[in-house]
Amino acid sequence: MRKPLAALASTALLALTACGSTSVGAAGGTPKTGGTIIYGHVQEPPCIFGGWIQQAYISRQVLDGLVTLAEDGSIKPWLATQWSVSPDGTTYTFTLKDGVKFTDGTPVDAEAIAWNFDYWENQGGNGTAKVSIDPYYKSAKAVDATHVEISLNKPYPPFLTLITQGYFGIQSPTAFKARTEKENCEKPIGSGGFIVKEWKHGEEVVLTKNPDYTSWPATAKHEGPAIVDEVRWKFVADGVSRYASLSTGESHVVYEVPTVSWKDAESRYQTIRYITPGKPVSFYINTKVGPFTDKLVRQAFAYGADRKAAVEAGFHGVIPYEGNPAVSQATPGYDAEVAKAYAYDPAKAGQLLDQAGWTGKNADGIRTKDGKALTIKLVYGAGFIFTQEGATVLQVLQEQWKQVGIGVELVPATMAELWGGKFSDPSTFDATPSYWTSPSSAILWIVWRPSTTDNPNGSNRSFYNNETLSQTIQQANTEQDVTKANALYGQAQKIIQDDAAGIGLYTQNSTYAIAPNLKDVWLEKSQGEPVFSDAYFTE
Repeated sequence: MRKPLAALASTALLALTACGSTSVGAAGGTPKTGGTIIYGHVQEPPCIFGGWIQQAYISRQVLDGLVTLAEDGSIKPWLATQWSVSPDGTTYTFTLKDGVKFTDGTPVDAEAIAWNFDYWENQGGNGTAKVSIDPYYKSAKAVDATHVEISLNKPYPPFLTLITQGYFGIQSPTAFKARTEKENCEKPIGSGGFIVKEWKHGEEVVLTKNPDYTSWPATAKHEGPAIVDEVRWKFVADGVSRYASLSTGESHVVYEVPTVSWKDAESRYQTIRYITPGKPVSFYINTKVGPFTDKLVRQAFAYGADRKAAVEAGFHGVIPYEGNPAVSQATPGYDAEVAKAYAYDPAKAGQLLDQAGWTGKNADGIRTKDGKALTIKLVYGAGFIFTQEGATVLQVLQEQWKQVGIGVELVPATMAELWGGKFSDPSTFDATPSYWTSPSSAILWIVWRPSTTDNPNGSNRSFYNNETLSQTIQQANTEQDVTKANALYGQAQKIIQDDAAGIGLYTQNSTYAIAPNLKDVWLEKSQGEPVFSDAYFTE
């Protein structure tokens, strides 16, 4: 039978709990083959494969990776059976499983692996894959059919961990080159446990079993093709409707259970709660333009609202508060002391605003300086970064900030608006909350790399350029001693926190509720994607 899902404690790589009520446990039954899993997800991605976490969730079902992450944080085989690293830490040589084929019949060989790395890095194939291994990646080449060599221009110990993410799923080069952009977007060809059969836009993606699947990862719960015949990956934006579909039998698994329903889910279904590693949901603070160019005002903003209480109340104790704006508590190298800074202190916030010269007040109680009100434009992703519960948390904080004299205008933005450039210029917002999943503190380089005219960094939404921070992160990224690397990552987190370049809020969570008669649904550990190739129904 299945292995129990366990929390990962020693490395703090992720927090994961698997829970079931007594009635769920008693529902054992006889395993059966076949059937269709109906899965209720939230957001519909623009393409199956890409650089957004919502794409990684579904592409994980279709595309295999070179290696995978085990529950204890160790790297395990997948398409690669073994690997070696040169003494200087710059050359990785992977030995591939023999005889694996993509679902178009072409071989998963070293040439295919090398092509994928080149596609991500040099052809714009996946921006998240690219920035995850930049500026360390140099080249990839096939040594022979079953050996591929990845060269780096300097040591980068997080490399193996980072390529366990779904962004590094391997596609068939032959199919990719022969097909249209639309076909590659909607039906990528991999060697995974499922094949994309159909995408009914606005409704669902239908995945059908790959009967010839031979390349399961070392972390799989069984050997062989998927046990079920099909997965219907449905998009249901409304949380109440999505959760209710379990009780009506319209779904067997649902993602992002509303926190108000979590206790009910624990009593009726199997549940999984995963705390995402990487950057938590925290505020980018615009240090380039507007009132937050003053560190005192940024710090007053941090002290001025009871973020911890708002998160605990707004999410009913299900989603943890995260005071560290740089990395979440599930990330190796996390500094818990950094998370303690800026505890709610409205008096301190007032003192800081006085020091910053915001000593006047208008009729609404908002602080003023030189006749101008202290009003913050806070732009947030509505419906794709923030659920309605999350938006309620922001509204509570808005009122608390008002009490200390900081006016906050909440501006909900669509995905197209937030990512399409409307709010990319520093003049368009003062603060914006977001997250970025990653199984390594190397995420600090992606988010906080300095942004210059010659080398802009669109991920640095605080527009915060700090050379000491940059050097500290780069030193951590190349340090091969884990203890020393984590100490450096901790220093980087402290710099960000001390300067209030970001402000913490809560961890990004993935929660799942699973019908009692569906067994062995488990989560991939680098990002928390559900895995259905081992799942089976019971009678």
